[in-house]
Amino acid sequence: MTTASEPRFTTAESPYKSDKTFSNMCGFTLMNNQVGAVMARVLAQLGNVTVTPLPSMIRVDGVGRFDVVYDDMDDALGEEQGFFSAAEFENNMSTHYGRMVHEDDRTIMFSNPEEAAEYLGFDLKSR
Repeated sequence: MTTASEPRFTTAESPYKSDKTFSNMCGFTLMNNQVGAVMARVLAQLGNVTVTPLPSMIRVDGVGRFDVVYDDMDDALGEEQGFFSAAEFENNMSTHYGRMVHEDDRTIMFSNPEEAAEYLGFDLKSR
């Protein structure tokens, strides 16, 4: 039993505690090379995307949904149409968060898994 004169110790709340709040964010990291730098420059022009260059990578964070349009990347890279593809995207990306859908002409990033499921025609209803 503690008395009034004895100190009471409590543990501080951890800054690393679990937080299940929906962030509405999605994104990926790119290699900090010529292609990654050009991709980041193009994506930084989107209103809902923030690009953060770091020494060894480039972080790309988006709110809601954003599209990586391959023709836009071809133009910015000075390459012929068809150079940039899902394979080229994957070669320059190291990790992602959110949902990613590759199409023939673009990669779509979704923060909301339900929106991605609707886009893919995936049935989320329990039976």
